[in-house]
Parts: sequence; structure tokens; C-alpha cells
Amino acid sequence: MRQTISVRGVVQGVGFRPFVYRLAHEHGLTGWVLNHSGGVEIEVEGPATALSAFVRDIEEKTPPLARIEGIEVADVPPVGYTTFEIRRSVAEVGAGLPRPYQLISPDIATCPDCLRELLTPSDRRYRYPFTNCTNCGPRFTIIADIPYDRPLTTMRDFIMCPQCQAEYDDPLDRRFHAQPNACPVCGPRVWLVKSSSLCNSQFAIRNSHDVIAQAAHLLQAEAILAIKGLGGFHLACDATDEVAVRTLRERKGRPAKPLAVMMATLEEIKQHCRVSEEEEQLLASPQCPIVLLPWKPASNISRLVAPRNNYLGVMLPYTPLHHVLLRDVGRPLVMTSGNLSEEPIARDNDEALRRLAPLADYFLLHNRDIYARYDDSVWFVPLRGETRLRPEAQPEGFFGKNLVSLPQPIRRSRGYAPFPVKLPFQVRQILACGAELKNTFCVTRDKYAFLSQHIGDMENLETLAHFETTIELYKRLFRIEPQIIAHDLHPEYLSTKYAKSQFTIRYLLFAIQHHHAHIASCLADNGWSPDDGPVIGVAWDGTGYGTDGHIWGGEFLVADYRGFRRAAHLEYLPMPGGEVAIRNPYRLAIGYLYTLTGQLLFFEAGAGEEELRIIQQQIDQGINCPQTSAGGRLFDAVSALLGVRQRTTYEAQAAIELEMAAQIPNPKSQIPTGYPFGVEESENGMVIRLQPLFEALLVDRRDGVAVGEMAYRFHVTVAEMIGTTCERIAQETGLQTVALSGGCFQNRLLLALVVPRLREAGFRVLLHRQVPCNDGGISLGQAVIAHFAAN
Repeated sequence: MRQTISVRGVVQGVGFRPFVYRLAHEHGLTGWVLNHSGGVEIEVEGPATALSAFVRDIEEKTPPLARIEGIEVADVPPVGYTTFEIRRSVAEVGAGLPRPYQLISPDIATCPDCLRELLTPSDRRYRYPFTNCTNCGPRFTIIADIPYDRPLTTMRDFIMCPQCQAEYDDPLDRRFHAQPNACPVCGPRVWLVKSSSLCNSQFAIRNSHDVIAQAAHLLQAEAILAIKGLGGFHLACDATDEVAVRTLRERKGRPAKPLAVMMATLEEIKQHCRVSEEEEQLLASPQCPIVLLPWKPASNISRLVAPRNNYLGVMLPYTPLHHVLLRDVGRPLVMTSGNLSEEPIARDNDEALRRLAPLADYFLLHNRDIYARYDDSVWFVPLRGETRLRPEAQPEGFFGKNLVSLPQPIRRSRGYAPFPVKLPFQVRQILACGAELKNTFCVTRDKYAFLSQHIGDMENLETLAHFETTIELYKRLFRIEPQIIAHDLHPEYLSTKYAKSQFTIRYLLFAIQHHHAHIASCLADNGWSPDDGPVIGVAWDGTGYGTDGHIWGGEFLVADYRGFRRAAHLEYLPMPGGEVAIRNPYRLAIGYLYTLTGQLLFFEAGAGEEELRIIQQQIDQGINCPQTSAGGRLFDAVSALLGVRQRTTYEAQAAIELEMAAQIPNPKSQIPTGYPFGVEESENGMVIRLQPLFEALLVDRRDGVAVGEMAYRFHVTVAEMIGTTCERIAQETGLQTVALSGGCFQNRLLLALVVPRLREAGFRVLLHRQVPCNDGGISLGQAVIAHFAAN
């Protein structure tokens, strides 16, 4: 008998066809397999028992990087195949709409087999910086269109040598149809360029072995290198050299924001950081993200890498070039995005030579073009063994594992995008444009939400251009023609303006409230069914445009995909100077204290009498003084009040340093109680009153209580605010599920306090697992809300 088998999912560029070829031979079957724009198509002939075993093995023995989303099997009359073969790919299958498409693999870190070849002197790919196979290497960053075949990638201009071609053509070789397959004879190459002489002045050293060794020598000598990687450029320097790190910060215009570090091996990472089992699995995964790890005091990595921070962002090498370079250098390297602050990562050689010339001393370039910019992903494990919580206060999660010991993304990009979030319902074709900061967009079709890689802060035309070109790429790759466009409620966001600029009679256009999108994102992330009803959504962040025109961010919503009600919020307090207050949290502290206590004072602010007078006038007269309920601004104000951080140079710096400062005086003692606060009913829901909190903080401050203890008690207070308010909403509504979203929930200490508090009160707690809780996950929520709004 004969069967046709259609397989959908990540089944191209991952060794799926040779896997099928081997299975067919194992089961004595004849027929063929091919790629097409919708996935993989198979026809097989043979005995019924062999066919049944063949289909079962496809599902159970799938290659490690493949992800099967669906298999369709149909019986058809036999035709008498005599062999089994791998046929050429077909660009399109089927007629009409919707057009077929396939899921695309993210770029994957160097596999153990390729690493072994890379480090073996007798191997022909020894130290070759572009070694790859069907189990690893570039995918998404080199694809121009589907199906995933070499002519539709940036490898199309490299003609394989006879040895590489033989590997590529052999179904039993692990490089069979590995589209980026190459070697030193026929593949891409690397070279060095001096930043001071960019007019075709290249080093005479052309051999990649010598070039990488020379680059390592330069890094050892305090040089800063711009290094072209998978999805763009890194700026690299010796992480143990304070002079080099300081120079990089000065040139990049990034005085304090933490920098990522790359280390050669897991053993080296453990010399500098404490690593839990969950963190080790993340570090060594095929995605190979940056992971935030507790920094050991004995580490010799310069403290300038992450000033006033207890955690270090660390990753392992994920390309052959990185593996060779790190081993040659013999020390940890800063590997930060190749850009000036707030610009997109540089992608092309000419672009990098132009944009990064003032930042880098040398450029390590290569000639494998990058189609899609691709920043590094960042993850963290919120609750670890050294948590300040007592063991008995660490409840088990719903699946037998501590709920807050499961990893969460902070930035979802390399290794994860463009693999979709699978939704528990069919969705229309939608483009959701995301937020202003940490922007991603989302396109949807069928049951898939394709969240883009990290785009960045939409505050300049360069990032907007990156946003626009990447939208077009996703629409082309996934054959999506949006019927609906969703955007943030804020009228001045560039993403909002883009959405409105695209609006024609063909589209439905929906403005989505920021915090509703946060909660819907968390629900979709957790596979929440529309039939499961609403939840209590706690959306805490720094900024979100509210339906009343104020700045929201300390919100308690009763929400589902279809709508929301604002059940409670932090009371409105002033932001004297608007954006100026965000960059200068001492202005928030002054404004909060003046409004809540009537006292116009702040001791370490550096604000003179004239500025205090102006702040008072702004508040009294409402001049350039927006009102905010944001939880992020509350953290900022308390950070400034306690003298932790009065002025910031990067987003959330004051809140991050407040978390880092928090300490229990005696770790063996009971968890300190929180400060007082009030919750009162109003016509529009409950309001959390902060006057008791700030009065108590002032008393402790004047009594000389240690800053670490006050910071810790503040975190306990916030956890208690959230727990108490959720209990009161539950009494009113009967809801027993709480979804936590918004950038404030990247705070490890807050999560470690609030999740057990909610669990002890009987709540089911939903946290983000696939997309960030910060604004990087907003577009997913916008998309699902827009789908239901249009129905």
C-alpha cells in the first residue's frame, strides 16, 4: 500500500529529510521526500505494518532540532516505486489562499560534533569559524524566503568545493542539505581592519587561523574590537581589564547599564558565578542565551562590567568564531551589542565601519551576509537556592516544581525567534505593532503568534527602519497579509504612528490599552483558553497610557482577551517635569513626599532651593506634571528617598539598584514585616494609598535604619500590597487565578516574595515563560485582544 504524509513544523534545515530517508530504508519502504513552502511532503510504499511503524518513528524519533506541529496521513493507490529518494524542493504547493508556509528554525549554537571538529588539529575544518551542520549554525539570519534552500539564503554566492558538495549530497552525512555548509576552501572568510584607516586598508594576514589569533592578541592588549557574528556586530574587550571596560563604556555612551560577558566554557563560568541546575541547562542549551547569574565576590571580572549589581549576564560561545577566539584570548570577554546606545545593532560590514568607527579600534569582519538583525536573548531564573525566603515559604508549583524556579525571558531574540507561540485558538491574520520600549511586533495566522526578535527602543528613525524591514520579512516568510493592525493606546509612540500610517480600508485598526495587553500576553503565554474566563491581572511597570489620559503602571485588572475592568490601582502621584523625573528619580521622591506629607524636602537630591521651588510650582499648578499610578515610578521614588539612586542613565536603574541593596539584617531571622499602606474604595475601584508607607520610610531614615533593611522591607510591602489587593478583588469576583505581568516582575526579590504570598492565599499564579513580562511581550497581547475585538 501507499501513503502520502504531510509534516508541518520546524522540519527544514534541521536534518529532517535525511532522517526520513534513513527511516524509510530501515523499514524497507520506497517512495520519496521533499521540502515545500508548507513543510515536508512524503510518499511511501510498503507493507501496512512497516508503514505504521514508519509514521510512529517519525513522531517518536524526530531529529533534535525539529519540532513537529502536525502530521497528516492519507492512503492512496500504490504506483510501484522501486527506491526511496530525496527530491528537489518545491517553492509552492497548492492553489489559492491561504498560501502555504512553514515554521523556520532559529539560529542554533555550535553542536558538539562541529565543536569537536573545530578543535581537532587533524580535521579539515580545524579553527574554521563557519563550521556548521544540519544540527547547528545560522538559519533565520540568512533566510530571504522559503523553502529553506541555499539559493534563497545569503550562502548562495559560495560555491561548494567537491568535498563539501559530497557531504551536502549524501543523505547519510550530517551535512546533507545543510544550507550554510562550507569549509576553508570554499566558504566565507574573516579578516581584520584597522578603525583608523578604513579606506580598503586591511591586514595582510588573511588566513582565518592567523586572523583570529591576531584578534585575540589585540584584545589581550586592551583593544576594543567590533566583531561580526550571527545577527550583527558585538563590541568586545577584555572583561578583566578595567581600563578597557571603562574605555568601551565611554565610547558607547553607556556609563552604567550592565554589559554581557562571554566565557569559553561552563567550568570557567563557575569560577566567576554561582550556577544552578536550571541555569546550567539554559547556558548549555542549543539557544545559548545570556543568563543572569549571581556574581561571586572573588571573580576578577571588572566591577565596571555591571556596576552596583549582584548579577552578571553571561553566555557561552555559540559560533565557531567565538569558540576559537575565546580559547585564544584565555579570559572572559565583554560582548555587548555593536551600536551606540538606543540604535539598532550594526549588521553589514560597510554599516559597521561607518557607525562603529568611533567605538572600535579594530574590526573582525567576514563575508557571510546577514539577512536579519538578531540580538542575543537574555533569560533569568527568579528563585534560586540562596533566596532570602525560608525553605518552608517556598511552595511547590502546579507541575511539581517550584513555580518561581522556572526560567523566564527578559529579551527573546537569538535562538528563540521566529519560532511562534502556539495559541489555544484559531486566530486571524494580524499585525500587532508593540510598544515603544523593548519593542517587538507580532504577526499571527492559524494557531500561531510569530513574535519578532528584539527590535529595540523605538526612539529613532534607525530603529523604525529596522522595525519596518523586519515586518516585511515576517510577512513574506510566513505568507501573512494582515487583515487587522493593533497598536498601543499612546498616540505618540512611533509604533502607533506606523500602524496608523498603514491603515487603509483593507484593515481593521485597534488601539489596545497597554496593561490589558500585558495581561493578555501572560494569558496567551500560558495557553489560557478563552473559555476559562477572566483572571485578576496585576500589571506593574513604569509607563503605560491609561484610558483616562494619565500614566498607568500599578494596575489590578479583571481581564480576559475580550476586555478588562480596572479593579484597583496605586494612587496618582506627580511626575514633576515628566520625562525629566524618570531620568532624575529624586524629583519623583520630592513630588511624592510633598503630595503625601506636605514636606518639601530631600537631603541628598542635589536639588537646590530654586529647583525645589520650581518642583513645588509644577505640582501646585499642574505645569508639566503628569499624574502616574506606575509601580515602576514608586520603586524609583523609594530608591531616591533611601539614597540608593537619584539620577539614572538607563531604564529601571533606580529600581534595579534598590533590589540589589535589599538585605535582611539577620538571614536566619523571620522575614521583616512590611511598612503600612492603605486600601480604600472609590467610585472607580480600589485605590492603594501610599502616605503611611512614605511617612514610615521617613521615620526609619531619620532613625538611621540601614538602607538594606529599608529596601527589603519596601519589597515586602509591595508583595503585601499585591496580595491584599488580590484577596479583596477575589472576595468581590470569586476569581482565583492571578496573572503577573509588566517589567516590575523581572525583580527576583519581588517575585520570591509575592508568588508565595499569593499561593498561600489560595491563588493560582500565572507567570511568563515564553515571552518577556516587560514590554517585549506586549505585541503578543495586542494581537490576541485585537482578534477577539474584531469578532
